[in-house]
Amino acid sequence: MDTVPDPEIREPTDVIVEITSSGICGSDLHLYEVMGPFMTPGDILGHEPMGQVVEVGGAVTEVKPGDRVVVPFNVSCGTCHMCGEGLQSQCETTQVREYGMGASLFGYTKLYGQVPGGQAEYLRVPFGNTLPIKVPHGPPDSRFVYLSDVLPTAWQAVEYAAVPKGGTVAVLGLGPIGDMSTRIALRRGAGRVIGVDLVPERLERARRNGVEVYDLREHKDDLAEVIREATGGRGPDSVIDAVGMEAHGSPAAKLAQQVTGLLPDALSRPLMQKAGVDRLEALNLAIDLVRRGGTISLVGVYGGMADPLPMLTMFDKQVQLRMGQANVRNWVDDIMPLLTEDDPLGVEGFATHEVPLANAPQAYEVFQKKQDNAVKILLKP
Repeated sequence: MDTVPDPEIREPTDVIVEITSSGICGSDLHLYEVMGPFMTPGDILGHEPMGQVVEVGGAVTEVKPGDRVVVPFNVSCGTCHMCGEGLQSQCETTQVREYGMGASLFGYTKLYGQVPGGQAEYLRVPFGNTLPIKVPHGPPDSRFVYLSDVLPTAWQAVEYAAVPKGGTVAVLGLGPIGDMSTRIALRRGAGRVIGVDLVPERLERARRNGVEVYDLREHKDDLAEVIREATGGRGPDSVIDAVGMEAHGSPAAKLAQQVTGLLPDALSRPLMQKAGVDRLEALNLAIDLVRRGGTISLVGVYGGMADPLPMLTMFDKQVQLRMGQANVRNWVDDIMPLLTEDDPLGVEGFATHEVPLANAPQAYEVFQKKQDNAVKILLKP
């Protein structure tokens, strides 16, 4: 933790938000563990914030001081061709062309624009007329804060999974995104939702919500076969990989990740960009698990540029694969009606921990080590 100057209005469309809640995301752990070479001292992390507008630029008309807003993690203009297509994660105004990447993100690395993030007391938000999501005063932050990332990411994961009505979807990884994906899949009409993890508390949490769960530790070598048998010998119609580069297993890839974290930045950045450094256990399991002609929705983040895929198997099984950063603004209108008094997705009880911002270093450690039943942590400035 550090003290830095308060952000200031730079452009007439800027907004300054006083942060009231900010989540720690699984993607933040990638910075914490693997992608440090793309960070520099003084970077401000955090891409799941909400708060109250305290200042607006002269051209801002859609929000005013005192308004309560959620800030999407995509830094998107809302007016370019890609934003018009609902692909805010590919915003042409904020694409990081130096690295050949898509839209900038709040609180991330040089690869995504190095925009100061929301694990802070104040945040400068550009595109004040199109980017902030205005929400009502009254309900607690936990009712709306997940509009910044968790809800639209999980919604897109289910959308991309193309689960047939009454069909079966398996979700690999029951962290925040995987857990919310199971809830949304059930809400949207999946007949069966299967969850896979190796943390007992996360398995039990999903089971309480009507998910059929499998403990990876008990089925290390036969999980795909066990689930196939439970689905008529065919496998699930859809699989959501909500794990990504944090997958357990693959000692060689784990070593590669550790090496990139130890090398000087000048050496580790090219290695990350050009080598296969991911633990592909979850993705390979998804490919094995999904039925022929099924769909894999890839929402867990992978970091290597040369990771090998079993293309012969994917082609032979006629697997459809969809992936990408969530296009937050594109899904808000679909999600907002579910943030109602009866709270069908259970957002108010979704966080397992709410801690002061000053305790962020300890909170990161608890989340990374999956201690104290941590699934979702909100920082409170």
